[in-house]
Amino acid sequence: MQLTFIDFFVIALYFLINLSIGLILRKKATANVSEFFVSGGKATWWLAGTSMVATTFAADTPLVVSGLIVLPY
Repeated sequence: MQLTFIDFFVIALYFLINLSIGLILRKKATANVSEFFVSGGKATWWLAGTSMVATTFAADTPLVVSGLIVLPY
């Protein structure tokens, strides 16, 4: 499968949108530590919960849990 110009365009557009969002929100997130981690206490319960659940699906978490289970035996 070969990528065409439109494929590269969509990929570049995706990265530019993500970079733009990051740069726009960077100023607000660097105001203080509380703002960075918990949105200054303004995050709703379901957003904070979803973030915590998503963290458990990271690539390293299953490896660590497997290692903790296997190592004692």
